[in-house]
Amino acid sequence: MAQLLTEEEEVEGHSPTVTGQALSFFMHTLLALAAWTVVLLVGYVVNPSTVPQSLILVLAVSIPLIAGYAVNHFRQDEMATLVWLLGLIWFMIVALWIVDMPTAPNQCYQCGLSEKLSRTFFSMPTPSGLIDDDGPFLGTWPAAALVGYSIGARLAIRKR
Repeated sequence: MAQLLTEEEEVEGHSPTVTGQALSFFMHTLLALAAWTVVLLVGYVVNPSTVPQSLILVLAVSIPLIAGYAVNHFRQDEMATLVWLLGLIWFMIVALWIVDMPTAPNQCYQCGLSEKLSRTFFSMPTPSGLIDDDGPFLGTWPAAALVGYSIGARLAIRKR
């Protein structure tokens, strides 16, 4: 019976830590996506038709990277380095959705699997027409922002 109480006390002692880690993880996720949103807002002010998608991808990685570095330079948190996992999971969910989509004229007609994904996510050589050509906006850029934030957080943690 005494051992049972000890195990319960241990479980109660670890619950706030797990909850704190989960909250920290989601707060860092929100910070990374907020940095990505700033990139998009600045891009729309400039005029999105004149900005190449490759530049937006670089900015979607670098601005959250700087934000992750800045946040973790002052407040060290290992959970910030794990945000890339959510980006990877999100990218895979959107990729699965795209793979399952049927093709038609003006929508990647008779595309193979790799062509369907590359044209949807990176618009290379031309957009696929699937998900209204919003593949980079829905899949690539948010995932890149989460990866960039994690890299910046890791760099800040290593520096100390």
